[in-house]
Amino acid sequence: EGRTNSRMRVRERERERERESRKAKERKRERERVKESERKKERERERNIRKKETERERY
Repeated sequence: EGRTNSRMRVRERERERERESRKAKERKRERERVKESERKKERERERNIRKKETERERY
């Protein structure tokens, strides 16, 4: 009876570890997504600045 308990505890620990690693992966994905959207905004800003400069040069 004691052995089945320890086996259950081991299984529970493994499940907990898997849960933690899934959470960590999710957080990493979220960080990447945020970084990518920041890069996108930055590129958009750069593009707008260049567009304004070329418009200014036209006049």
